[in-house]
Amino acid sequence: MPTKSPPAGAHTELVYQCQLTLSTQTLTFLTGLLRAHLKQIRSPWRKLPAGRIAVIVLAALRHDQRLADLAGGNDISRTTVDRWLKEMIDLLAARAPRLERVLAKIAREGGSVVLLDGSLIPTQRQTGLPMRRRWSAKHKRHGLLVIALTDVKGRLLWTSTARPARGSEITACRHDDLVGRLREAGLAAIADLGFVGLDDGGPDADPAVITGYKKPKGKKLPPAKKLVNQLIAAERAVCERAFAHLKNWRILAKLRLDVKWATRLVRALMILTWHEIAR
Repeated sequence: MPTKSPPAGAHTELVYQCQLTLSTQTLTFLTGLLRAHLKQIRSPWRKLPAGRIAVIVLAALRHDQRLADLAGGNDISRTTVDRWLKEMIDLLAARAPRLERVLAKIAREGGSVVLLDGSLIPTQRQTGLPMRRRWSAKHKRHGLLVIALTDVKGRLLWTSTARPARGSEITACRHDDLVGRLREAGLAAIADLGFVGLDDGGPDADPAVITGYKKPKGKKLPPAKKLVNQLIAAERAVCERAFAHLKNWRILAKLRLDVKWATRLVRALMILTWHEIAR
């Protein structure tokens, strides 16, 4: 059926500016890290200066900007932006500390407890068995489960490997032998009710994981146990804030990268969060 609409005009690419709400300290750190890497691999030339590359990478991480849009606005190819993004993720993730060193440092500084929590990183829905393993019955969506430790001030210390969300938080902790490593360091972890049953050291052993009390079915908790739950929730509030800082990086709102990059991405964002909230 013929139409009376006039034909579309010539295609025009429009470029707009967008504010990136990050500190200069974060940009300077990332630029310096890239310059040191280029010097190490003897690659002094890139199509854009190191500072511009750092801004592009931060835009992709902070605002989850599409790589093709970033490429078009900077007159480069999408594959180039993808390569720069993954290069910076690798450089940042390599600076993330190992669990044993984190716990040993807390013990040396006189600390006695850390805060333990888990969070879901949503992923895109696909077909096949691997995607079914990422289905979280708790959150009713697909994703990856990440366990994190923070100090009592809410500063992220360590993040685990990103695992399919079908598994529980307790299973994820046992993959890393978290209880055994806490005992070796002489530390305890404060966690929510999702970690009840993680510490099976026996009644005579000092608890390595401190949790609240679950409400019995059809009954009420005694006032003393309610008070314990309130005290634990007050201590854990800063842990929730630590995850909120991490998820300010909108690339974690729904992960579109290959899931094999999820662990390195979370650890890279932890390093950037350190520099961003320490200003």
